[in-house]
Amino acid sequence: MNDAQKLQKAIELTIAAGYQIDSNAFEFLSLLSSTQDPTEVMSKAIYEINALKEKPLFIDRSFLEKMVQPLKPKMDDSTKLFEEPPAPLLEPHVTEGKKQFHPYAKEIESNIKILGDPASKLSSSGAIEDYLEYFRDRFKRMEKLLRQRMDVKNATSILDALRASANMRLKVIGMITEKREFQQKVLLTVEDLHANVTMLVPQNASAELMEKAHLLMRDQVVCLSIVKTRSNLLIVEDIILPDIAQKAQHKAPIPVYAVLTSDIHVGSTKFQKDSFNRFILWLNGKYGDEKMREMASHVKYVLIAGDIVDGIGIYPNQVKELAIKDAYGQYRLAAKYIEQIPDYVEVLIIPGNHDASRKALPQPAISNAFLEILQESRNIYSLGNPCLTSIHDVEVLLYHGRSLDDIISTVPGMNFNHPEKAMKLLLQSRHLAPIYGEKTMLSAEIRDHLVIEHVPDIFHAGHIHVLGYCNYRGVLTVNSGAWQDQTGYMQRLGLVPTPGKVPLVNLQTLEVTVVSFN
Repeated sequence: MNDAQKLQKAIELTIAAGYQIDSNAFEFLSLLSSTQDPTEVMSKAIYEINALKEKPLFIDRSFLEKMVQPLKPKMDDSTKLFEEPPAPLLEPHVTEGKKQFHPYAKEIESNIKILGDPASKLSSSGAIEDYLEYFRDRFKRMEKLLRQRMDVKNATSILDALRASANMRLKVIGMITEKREFQQKVLLTVEDLHANVTMLVPQNASAELMEKAHLLMRDQVVCLSIVKTRSNLLIVEDIILPDIAQKAQHKAPIPVYAVLTSDIHVGSTKFQKDSFNRFILWLNGKYGDEKMREMASHVKYVLIAGDIVDGIGIYPNQVKELAIKDAYGQYRLAAKYIEQIPDYVEVLIIPGNHDASRKALPQPAISNAFLEILQESRNIYSLGNPCLTSIHDVEVLLYHGRSLDDIISTVPGMNFNHPEKAMKLLLQSRHLAPIYGEKTMLSAEIRDHLVIEHVPDIFHAGHIHVLGYCNYRGVLTVNSGAWQDQTGYMQRLGLVPTPGKVPLVNLQTLEVTVVSFN
């Protein structure tokens, strides 16, 4: 067994025992492996830690140094091994591979542009008039998107449709305010800025039309092709969503990679700290085979789509599943993990519903009191939820994904196993949270920041804790899974998470590779 294999065995032993080592301790073990067995050192360290009343979160270098016996004097040199290591060994690159880790991304200058972040534009007072203005703004923006379609340009108002002669065919843009299904029919209440009307998708409608009707969501803005009857009832012949056109993708000119991840949930007893520690070691080129390390060398960006910590009082009986019962402590531990990401890798974060930010969308960036904890040891980009950013010319829409719960629970055919399908429906609707009044709280802003006016190259969300991705009309749509095992609350929902799996995107090709750290 060579030195690298011994080192890898020592790391696996540490993780299996439920502990982690910081970067300085890993460097110490790397130096040690050429003269002593690192597995024996870690075994001794774990034995000593298990005897402590207060166990450390991380095993540091100073603790390991106490485990090491001094070398026997040699040639009148009575100096202990690690008091002054030889210069060539100061920065070892020891992994289970034989080659040194030379990160390609370290030589590349980052290229980040914030194209849209609502965090600095929030203005709601919470008055009822604000909600009226919010939905008026939503309607106007969605109407503008719909009228960009050739088949919707001549759409008329509801009032004009009601005044039309019987049997006339028209197109109307409206917001679905009510939807009822009965006897294989779908009855819709639709309104625009000036009137409302009842529309019927009849029993004899085509299977294609009936499927479109089943997928309709309350508060969604669509165009409906209708036939005027002798009464004020309008018969629906087709439903046209705002949707997105086929997109020509922007791509990076060089092979730089972005890690898309979310839902770390530091502070939870269900947090997969062992897997996450392997992820951190991988980013540093200290875990995985040659192929994995080669991919890690190209990682320039880590995008975290919310729920960095587990928070407090988020779901019923959460306190029983908390390892750290205060938010400050949770963020302090999260900072210890994030600071170990190589400094040449740019970290972008947005809040989720478990983070220290208001719960209503759009969410401002994580509160400064907690953000300062995260930024004590390294710089990060802290943005609002949602936000649009460009990394190496690739445009990424970052959204935590709270509204996916509402889509999955109300739209037929949607389920937790395929969150990318719900995300695809959001793209088709051109809105991140079309349904009002369910689990997703919406702030009554003067402007609806949740309308998808600018179509991204990558649409990245989380929240569901299940990995899923697809390409829809040129938009790479990714739900990035999680780092948390199934909680009691998830079990009651029937949600089975897929933690420890990381989607890695080559920004030059927009190809996805899933790297597992389980």
